[in-house]
Amino acid sequence: MLGISACLGGIACRYDGDSNEIAALKKLVETGQAIMICPEVLGGLPTPRPPAEIQGGDGFDVWQGRAKVFDKMGNDLTDAFKQGAISAYNELKKLQITGLVLKEKSPSCGSSLIYDGSFSGTRIKGVGVATAYFIQQGLPVYSEENWQEMRMT
Repeated sequence: MLGISACLGGIACRYDGDSNEIAALKKLVETGQAIMICPEVLGGLPTPRPPAEIQGGDGFDVWQGRAKVFDKMGNDLTDAFKQGAISAYNELKKLQITGLVLKEKSPSCGSSLIYDGSFSGTRIKGVGVATAYFIQQGLPVYSEENWQEMRMT
């Protein structure tokens, strides 16, 4: 079974209250081949919410205490992002998820690109907080840009 970012499945849970629906991924959910998950919502964040970015590194750095997640208003959301990742993983584990398709550039779900923390639109190489946690737990992570390369098991 596959896990996908809820926004990619059509759920309006993005920070701006919108979704990033991809019809092929939504169809996987509708046919019972995938489940949707949103680590930010599971971490207790509302929809909509101010945009958030990792400052000081990427998701791996957050877990090692070298970086934090702040919203555009300056609020430290690090604990919410970490708790959301843990909660999401626990749900995924119960459902025996074998791989994930997550939203690229997200501070939670980015798998190769995230924003640099300056809220300027500048992207850097790195992963989101939830992605880092999932990788550390041994789950393969893909994005909506490369998920077709994934081996379905």
